[in-house]
Amino acid sequence: MFSAICFYTVYHIVCGTYQILHSTQMQDETTDKLKLEMRRGVIVLAVLAKLKREHYGYSLRKNLEKQGVDIDEGTLYPLIRRLEKQGLLVSEWREENKRKKRFYVISKTGETVLARLIVEWTDLNKGIQCVMATVREE
Repeated sequence: MFSAICFYTVYHIVCGTYQILHSTQMQDETTDKLKLEMRRGVIVLAVLAKLKREHYGYSLRKNLEKQGVDIDEGTLYPLIRRLEKQGLLVSEWREENKRKKRFYVISKTGETVLARLIVEWTDLNKGIQCVMATVREE
């Protein structure tokens, strides 16, 4: 009888622990996906802003990283190629320290788009801060 009670107790502890861990894992996965979604748009803004000064890919990534915006190469390089294809960046190949590097800088069209995005970001950020202030008060 004692062993049946022990088994029953252990079974429920194990099942309960699994449910908690599984639930936590699902919450973490959901949070990670939402964080990624949230970052996508602001990374474009950060890249355009940083490319007011000329950079090659690696220097851009390191410069952004220094300012707290981590972007892995697998995200950055396709992004800058897409922005160039959209006419927001221009690039040229040059040799530096006996290595060919592709340097990027924002185009005139990119500057116009960046200015509009900054206004949009500022307005959106103000609205989000107001929403967050009400959440803290509740």
